[in-house]
Amino acid sequence: MKSARAIRFFTILSISIVAISGITWMGLGRITAAIPKLDVFAGLENRPKKESSAVNYLIVGSDTREGLSREEIKRLKVGGTEVAAGKRSDTMLLVHISKKRDKAAIISIPRDSYALIPEHKSINTGNVIGPAYSKINSAYNWGGAPLLIETFESMSGLRIDHYVEINFVGFVRMVDALGGVEICTKRDINDPKSHLTLPAGRHILDGVDSLKYVRSRTFDGLGDIGRMKRQQEFAGAMLRKATSAGVLLNPIKLLDFVNSALASVTTDSNLSQGDLLTLGKQLRNLSASNVRTLTIPLKYYNYNKNGVSAAVLWDPELSVELFDRIKNDEALIDKVKPEPSASPSIVDKFATGSASDNPCKQAKE
Repeated sequence: MKSARAIRFFTILSISIVAISGITWMGLGRITAAIPKLDVFAGLENRPKKESSAVNYLIVGSDTREGLSREEIKRLKVGGTEVAAGKRSDTMLLVHISKKRDKAAIISIPRDSYALIPEHKSINTGNVIGPAYSKINSAYNWGGAPLLIETFESMSGLRIDHYVEINFVGFVRMVDALGGVEICTKRDINDPKSHLTLPAGRHILDGVDSLKYVRSRTFDGLGDIGRMKRQQEFAGAMLRKATSAGVLLNPIKLLDFVNSALASVTTDSNLSQGDLLTLGKQLRNLSASNVRTLTIPLKYYNYNKNGVSAAVLWDPELSVELFDRIKNDEALIDKVKPEPSASPSIVDKFATGSASDNPCKQAKE
């Protein structure tokens, strides 16, 4: 099993909440990490129209082993470049930040999503490859970030404004900089692929065990669906920890976390540190309760067609409605008030969660 699925929660952390407090308070001069850049939008044509000033980030977790020491490979239990040369994407998500910068959504993109990959030049051979059906993670493997963006934009009708890529070593360092993250599990975990063994209950996980936790997918029979659910819960836990008083009021810990985050990412060439500073100021009042987490609605979980097997197929109605709401910066949950005197009821057709949901708090109660 390929590694680095862990990287989803870093999204709102390194891009938004971290920028809110850390970069705003300390100034860019003290943020010493240099952010590598990629020209991911060059050559993309016929892109979707941007409908509002809301911002869409495409977040990718790369499982590259390049640059890892033997000790890091051993500690992370991921194997070296002889096991998995190059890099693959098996964690992807869309982060949507509202035009008022008061709400956000973290949307998991299943890596096995059935997709039509557009014509492209292979990054491996240089040959031009015609359109082909595959799983969406193949777009990244075959043509890198530009082809992945082109594929997702053609499937969703959404315009991607910025691209962020993170490696799993950076994720580990971010968790360790926070002093660990609390998770709760209702059942014992013994996952032979991720090498994680945990009894049921509450745990404070360090960076390495956190990586194992968000990679785990074989112990509960739910595969990637269960893994994405755990990643979304972990996203909320990490967000709560990163914005807690113990971090925000500790300059050393905060700076360590910010540097770990910025040193872990590669972004598109259009995203500058000034952009992050501006975004941080705009997002100052964004609370965890206003961050929704969800997965693109699915119709089939074992879809086989056009030579592609064991894929997942997006729900043709719900996914279109979801992307329309994102495009128009509309709410993802509806409040329905059938009568003037009645209390409004909540309709959550996309089965969202909130970054403020805390399974550990529920366990305590």
